[in-house]
Amino acid sequence: MLYLGACPVSLPLPVRSFSLSTHPKPWRLPVRGLAVFHGEGEATRLSHYFLPRVLAAGKQVLYLDGANRIDPLLIARLARQRGQQPSEYNRRIQVARAFTCFQLTELLARVPRALRKFPANVLILTALPDLYFDEDVREAEARISFEQALRELKRLARQPLSVAVFSDATTFATPRRRFFNQLTACADQVWKFTVRADSKPQLICERAQRKLPH
Repeated sequence: MLYLGACPVSLPLPVRSFSLSTHPKPWRLPVRGLAVFHGEGEATRLSHYFLPRVLAAGKQVLYLDGANRIDPLLIARLARQRGQQPSEYNRRIQVARAFTCFQLTELLARVPRALRKFPANVLILTALPDLYFDEDVREAEARISFEQALRELKRLARQPLSVAVFSDATTFATPRRRFFNQLTACADQVWKFTVRADSKPQLICERAQRKLPH
């Protein structure tokens, strides 16, 4: 049910598309602490933008994919463009997929153990708390699972680890949107992804409690 292994990822958005209005710059994840990126249907894809830069810097990434966003094609091309073998990039990223909120909570609980085997510098999560909005899961059960996930996330954010969550939660019309408010209340940085009138993507910093450059 839960897959953990090396897997390449894609960069669906061009680097030069981004317009930044505030510091810290969004492509520079905090050295430690929690950053949340959200938007209107595209935020989870933004995670791909960070990966090539992080991997090119020699860092390792643990990626918890709750949105099935991993694309195995473009990262290989990016590696070759940088004169590296795709296998070198693959060696420095571990991907674990979750298809339900319960699986995502379990993955978060397993992160400390995973880090002992694969000492990552960056932890990326997608679809938190989006997966907990599933109407096939009773609200009480989803709430309990989410609160457990949030506790695990808070503990991880206190470690020497860069933690980034990419969420499309604000696109959902559900009372469970309050889960997203609980998430952002714990974040050191909150960024909103929007699309400008000229169709170019833009990231707006909504809160930056700490300025910890990469």
